[in-house]
Amino acid sequence: PVPYGGDRGIRALLEGMRERLGWEPIVDAGHIIGLVEPTGQGAISLEPGGQFELSGAPLETIHQTCREGNAHLAQLREIAEPLGIRFLGVGGSPKWTLADTPRMPKSRYDIMTAYMPKVGSQGLDMMYRTCTIQVNLDFDSERDMRRKMQVSMKLQSLATVLFASSPFTEGKPNGLQSWRGDIWRDTDNQRAGILPFVFSDNFGFADYAEWALDIPMYFVIRDGRYHDATHVTFRQFMAGALKGEVSDPEPTLGDWTNHLSTLFPDVRLKRFLEMRGADGGPWRRICALPAFWVGLLYDEAALDAAEQLTAGWSMGEVITARDAAPRDGLATQIAGTSMHALAREVLAISRTGLKNRARLNDDGYDEAHFLSPLEEIVARGTTDAQVMLDAWHTRWDHSVEPMFTEYAY
Repeated sequence: PVPYGGDRGIRALLEGMRERLGWEPIVDAGHIIGLVEPTGQGAISLEPGGQFELSGAPLETIHQTCREGNAHLAQLREIAEPLGIRFLGVGGSPKWTLADTPRMPKSRYDIMTAYMPKVGSQGLDMMYRTCTIQVNLDFDSERDMRRKMQVSMKLQSLATVLFASSPFTEGKPNGLQSWRGDIWRDTDNQRAGILPFVFSDNFGFADYAEWALDIPMYFVIRDGRYHDATHVTFRQFMAGALKGEVSDPEPTLGDWTNHLSTLFPDVRLKRFLEMRGADGGPWRRICALPAFWVGLLYDEAALDAAEQLTAGWSMGEVITARDAAPRDGLATQIAGTSMHALAREVLAISRTGLKNRARLNDDGYDEAHFLSPLEEIVARGTTDAQVMLDAWHTRWDHSVEPMFTEYAY
């Protein structure tokens, strides 16, 4: 794995990207830990184990998002290749132990690292050994948010299946297709997973806020320093629980924004909806994920169809499918059907939604072609994880080393 320090480490990569892009550094206790575009139209950040994350700008079409991703990769390669750094597109670290994995010098992660073992068995693996692709989507009203959040929370387990690409741990098959998805089953269940109250007919912003108020905090930042606040909820913080512990014990809007960023439900509500169910994966998946969700949620007819398809699902069925999906993949059952059959239906709805949106590129193509990698999975009947496992048992000769070539960006 790539260390933070040294001439060929992540710090050197960030410094090189800073010079290449002209972006402003994000510094924590003297360490550069990220970059931000000066007008807020993008950022580069580090996850705990050195996972390198681009937060893209808000854009109108998937064509634009895909172009942005490709441009970012080209810039990254320009700096990374002379340093001997490459990037692996999978959902979980296939080779290294937790002890082998470098730790990024971010104060926030120090607090989380101490806290995670107290609230679940897999939190440190989540932090240091997993990788995801996420997409953030707008809503235009509370009702629109409710509909999109309800449908997308029901379908996150399908995204887990379609993007499953973490079947190895420490060099060997782990019995799962999405190790990352399984890790989230016992990371910190108070702040993660499926939120049953979201499915209420009158669910709204206030319900999410009330839930968030009663989740333990991770930290507050005062005078540029992170202070451990894992012993209080935000509601207790508002009632004065940190008096005598920090210089200014009155909560600010910034404190609330930070707290919301430490909640990890399968769909996270902020000023937008964040889809959190997918593994990181091969490069084409980065454009396929926004296509999948935009097709379902940004077209009225498609959203109606997705609502009707999932309307009869019970909370128990949704949770059972979420638990089984990381292991069973396309064979997972939900409401009497397999994920394989469901994927065929849902992708057809998404494709129709993208066709209806009719956002064309310069060559006259709409966004539906971005679904092709997912449609290939349905056509062949195997996930990317199963393809990797087959290779491990055959041409890779029981080694994960070929992954670092075949699944490199």
